[in-house]
Amino acid sequence: MLNKGLRRVVMPSMYVQGAGAIDDIGTYSSALGDKPFAVAGKTAFSTIGPRLEASLSRAGSNLVGVNDSIKECTFGMIESVKAESLDAGADVILGCGGGKAVDTAKAAADELGLPVITVPTQCATNADQMADAVVFNEDHEFVEDHYLSRAPALVLVDTEVVGFAPVEFLVQGMGDALASGFEKPAYARALAAKGPDNLASSAAVEVNLRCLSVLLEHGASAKQASQTTVMSESLELVIEAVKLMSGFGFGGGGCAAAHAIHNGLTSVPGVSRKHGEIVAFGTMVQMMLEERPASEIEQIMQWCMEIGLPTSLDELGDIDRSRLPLAAKKACDPEDTMSNMPFEVTPEMVLESIRGVDSLSESLVRTRATSLR
Repeated sequence: MLNKGLRRVVMPSMYVQGAGAIDDIGTYSSALGDKPFAVAGKTAFSTIGPRLEASLSRAGSNLVGVNDSIKECTFGMIESVKAESLDAGADVILGCGGGKAVDTAKAAADELGLPVITVPTQCATNADQMADAVVFNEDHEFVEDHYLSRAPALVLVDTEVVGFAPVEFLVQGMGDALASGFEKPAYARALAAKGPDNLASSAAVEVNLRCLSVLLEHGASAKQASQTTVMSESLELVIEAVKLMSGFGFGGGGCAAAHAIHNGLTSVPGVSRKHGEIVAFGTMVQMMLEERPASEIEQIMQWCMEIGLPTSLDELGDIDRSRLPLAAKKACDPEDTMSNMPFEVTPEMVLESIRGVDSLSESLVRTRATSLR
């Protein structure tokens, strides 16, 4: 019988990457509208604002407004940006900066029915091309994945801007992208088990697996290039892996345990690491849930140690471990992405796997210390 399932991938209309790309934003923006409104954080806009405005001016348009106060993507901030954009008569929104500003811009533009261009200033997440916004409250506690009707019209990545930003952003981005090589295959298996009306794009799965191989092969050298502000092929490849490859797979749906565990852990007092760092830890927890061979988990853990991603609970912060059972329960919220796993996952399984990753990390640290004596 013919399988009638639909395979869906949501992608930006255009992706542009390269050194100096931001100097061409006026050309791209003017094709979408002549009244751009910019959404950014203060640091991001101070970094790229003059070049952005100069490029817009060369193309015959100027910003009709700027909100450079974004510190968190909240529903309140999304409403503020909507109101300001309406008042300014904007016909295209530019989301500039990190994930908070970009997600706020995307959500506001989507509700207004306007095209959005995302211009990252660092490489901490793959938010730039995603058709969703990760919404938090003012205390940085996860609220929901707010799904949008479409992806950005353009993702413009200036590799000198994002590649030479503080290196911790690149490391965080690699942690976020790491999950794609595990979550997307799990999601595809889950859909296949549900029947012919649920299918994952094989292209998305393959691109995410390619993303994983690029990270493992080029991650360390890309970090070194970023630290020395020398553009290299490894750095270009890793930026593409984070900004394009990982999002390509997720654009067809595909978050699973790793991101659900992140969402649970953000509710634990004392967790001080950033999104991509927590997702990397969550990826290893997912591998533990999947009962992958210890050698495979150790390979990923050693890579995380090499580039500076957390592998233990202590590295996540001065956390209140008594709250871990509640975090495990939150990770298993039926409305979250744990439901995209190909088998039922209970809070008890999550808690056991969190502790298993922590124990394995401690064992590897002891082994590495012994080998250096």
